[in-house]
Amino acid sequence: MNNRRYADTHSKTIGYILWLFGFTGSHRFYFGKPISGTLYFFTLGLLFIGWIIDLFLIPAMDREADLRFSEGPVDYNIAWVLHTFLGPFGIHRFYMGKWITGIIYLLTAGLFGIGYIYDYWTLNDQVHLINRSA
Repeated sequence: MNNRRYADTHSKTIGYILWLFGFTGSHRFYFGKPISGTLYFFTLGLLFIGWIIDLFLIPAMDREADLRFSEGPVDYNIAWVLHTFLGPFGIHRFYMGKWITGIIYLLTAGLFGIGYIYDYWTLNDQVHLINRSA
């Protein structure tokens, strides 16, 4: 039996808030599922059916993310909220201590949107690496 204690790195509450926009795949990106997040983005949450099913899958996605990602000085929830609402301005990158790319995002609207999309795919891993090295 595995008695490993895991950190609560992700929030079900934020997951459900992002689920409201789930037809864009945002909640799936948040829980570390970029491939299905992209699929949801291009198919409106698999024609809204997968989006509705995810309402019941969020607790399991939250547990999986909590087991997968490391706790540390950078909070996943804050990074994701900053990225979701202020990503093109690089505020999430400033929060993570990535000042140079934060300035680049600020001056180029998130590298003309490409960097913003890139961060949807990689933000969990970026925070995980920072937290593991801290």
